[in-house]
Amino acid sequence: MASQLDMFAAPFQPDDDVVVPLRESLKLRRRPLDGERMARLLEESGSYRVLRKLVGRQIVDIPRPGFPRIGAIVDTETTGLDHSKDEIIEIGAVAFTFDDNGHIGDVTGVYGGLQQPTAPIPADITRLTGITDEMVAGQLIDVGALRALLEPADLVVAHNAGFDRPFCEAFSSVFSGKAWACSVKEVDWAARGFEGTKLGYLIGQSGYFHNGHRAVDDCFALLEVLAGGADGVTEATAFAELLKTSQRSRVRIYAEHSPFDMKDHLKARGYRWSDGSDGRPKSWWIEIEEEQLAAELAFLRSEIYRCKEADPPVKRLTAFDRYKA
Repeated sequence: MASQLDMFAAPFQPDDDVVVPLRESLKLRRRPLDGERMARLLEESGSYRVLRKLVGRQIVDIPRPGFPRIGAIVDTETTGLDHSKDEIIEIGAVAFTFDDNGHIGDVTGVYGGLQQPTAPIPADITRLTGITDEMVAGQLIDVGALRALLEPADLVVAHNAGFDRPFCEAFSSVFSGKAWACSVKEVDWAARGFEGTKLGYLIGQSGYFHNGHRAVDDCFALLEVLAGGADGVTEATAFAELLKTSQRSRVRIYAEHSPFDMKDHLKARGYRWSDGSDGRPKSWWIEIEEEQLAAELAFLRSEIYRCKEADPPVKRLTAFDRYKA
């Protein structure tokens, strides 16, 4: 225990050393840590990885010059997977400017709307999206607002356009006649260091978390992933790659009248079956880059038809007709 001063001791002289024991530990007042500073400290320790909540970009009234093109990211939530019978219950769209090199400028508009379907929302859809029958009761998507956002767009982007485009075009002609790009198929995410193509993986590995499976939130999440760099793999953004890839022509080959016993060979090569109900020929088909056409025709003639004169139907596709139903 620390001793007390003796009041009866001889008075101190000017040259004496005086030691005064402290009764309490010294308390230092520190500046409180804000959230971002705490996150940086955790990251710098090397033992933690911090995800930041994604905050959507602000809408600007006057976009910056130098970004003459307009893009629109579109996302849908639906009652199922079949566009011919299931319905859209939510649409989100985020319009933004960009230049011909794939640099993203400003967000110029946002729309999000719910719609009541003709039948109750399946329980598994509610579990996935959080959208309930009560939320959509009496709701209608504002097609006029969508039209104002999409009509000026040079490119419509969806994360899995093969799903969203048929639903959107079945819902309204607003979406028809547009060039579409798919951020799942037209970006090499693996080369950019991502472990998967699902939006949740992409946004998480980009350092964010968001309210997934809600249309507008998914649109903003995809915009940030596309605008991000490639972690030193390449200087081009993911959107620049998407823009370039979407401008390439592709071809779809229909292996009509191919021998039945060749179906396993076709399937192993990546061909898919069409039963003809969607307006395509009833046959196995594959979609490839145009420069692969000669090699693919040679394969079909030598390995499948075994006839040099075989001439399977070929359809050339651009962004204006790719991903249609």
